[in-house]
Amino acid sequence: MISSQSRSLTDVAETRKHRRSFYGWYVVLAAFVVTLIGFGSAYTFGAFVGSLEHDFRASRGSVSIVFSLAGFLYFALGAFSGPLADRWGARRLAVLGMLVTGAGLIAAGFASSLTGVYFSYGLGIGLGVGLSYVPVLGAVQRWFIRRRGLASGLAVSGIGIGTLVMPPLASFLVAATGWRHAYLVLGLLAASVGCGFALLIANDPYEKGQSPDGDAVMDSAKLPQAQGVSIKVAVTSRRFICLYAACLIGSFGLFIPFVHLVPYAQDHGITPANAVLLLGMIGIGSTAGRFVLGGLADRMERVIAVLAMFVGIALSMIIWFASTGFIMLAVFASVFGIFYGGFVALLPALVMDDFGGKNVGGLIGILYTSVAFGTLVGPSLAGFAFDMRHSYSLSIVASAMASLVAACILVCASRARVPVQNNDLA
Repeated sequence: MISSQSRSLTDVAETRKHRRSFYGWYVVLAAFVVTLIGFGSAYTFGAFVGSLEHDFRASRGSVSIVFSLAGFLYFALGAFSGPLADRWGARRLAVLGMLVTGAGLIAAGFASSLTGVYFSYGLGIGLGVGLSYVPVLGAVQRWFIRRRGLASGLAVSGIGIGTLVMPPLASFLVAATGWRHAYLVLGLLAASVGCGFALLIANDPYEKGQSPDGDAVMDSAKLPQAQGVSIKVAVTSRRFICLYAACLIGSFGLFIPFVHLVPYAQDHGITPANAVLLLGMIGIGSTAGRFVLGGLADRMERVIAVLAMFVGIALSMIIWFASTGFIMLAVFASVFGIFYGGFVALLPALVMDDFGGKNVGGLIGILYTSVAFGTLVGPSLAGFAFDMRHSYSLSIVASAMASLVAACILVCASRARVPVQNNDLA
């Protein structure tokens, strides 16, 4: 009896020790920093719009193409970086992505024309974030089951914190040293800090002899194999097709605030410093959305939660349409940020839930090509619409309508059958 109790106490102690040393939270931390640096650098663009317009005598539509190009690339490249991470591991791609991000920012500081900014910032940020984002998200999904929504929310909350911290930092650097030196500083920051944390990434818990959620694994021979459907089965399912269509349409307006909210505010008499703070408000709301909504979605059907995010984004656009002063714009930025953050946190977890972990990186990457096209078209069209009408009203209304259409499509997705997961290698 004593021997049995002793073994029982030993097993409990080993289990607690295993949970305390669970490596999954280090993976979450690494993903948090990589997304903070990558997307934080991307979302500083609003702080540079005025300087680029002035120095290169460019229209707002032409300048907006820089961000649209970067956004298109970093979401579209997920279709390639995701499958590569499934085969080679996420760490290598994340490190490479942070190096490319830093190099692109540094090169932008030396650009002698707007075309040079297209190639340096657009390609650098696009390739860099594209190489790192989907791989680190895919890695996080494999480390968790019961707390996947929370873990995913924590990981991508780096985007929210990056939106809160990086644009004001960029605005300060632009005012203090000029936009060229600001890009140099941001580039060095991305390469050093981003690469350091990317080295912490581990592709799945089985690399560390652990199992998802930190559950103890006593016999390595009994480690389960990754479950999931093949990419072909997933992408031809009605569930995935509806999800892809919803993300494609909803993304047309999703990234317009990141480019145009700052110039919109300045057009309405708000100082540049306060205008940049609005991006910070998106970051605060986004972080709250990832923490709170990511955790809540663990208790409900995730596709319904994503549907609710699109409805919330549409409602926030109504607030923007009616706003001209700083207070109302801050309300819009906060509300939009909450639902945008929830959307970003829930999407990878939804893919993992529906299609399994075997090809999760590739499937997230393929799904994000829908967001890529929306990012390419939305901000640039909003810029050219402003050049013609000197107003963002049409773009804001179109963004709200696109989000509502996306929500309607997700109603169909919620009724579609989820493919059966297995160990097929197809």
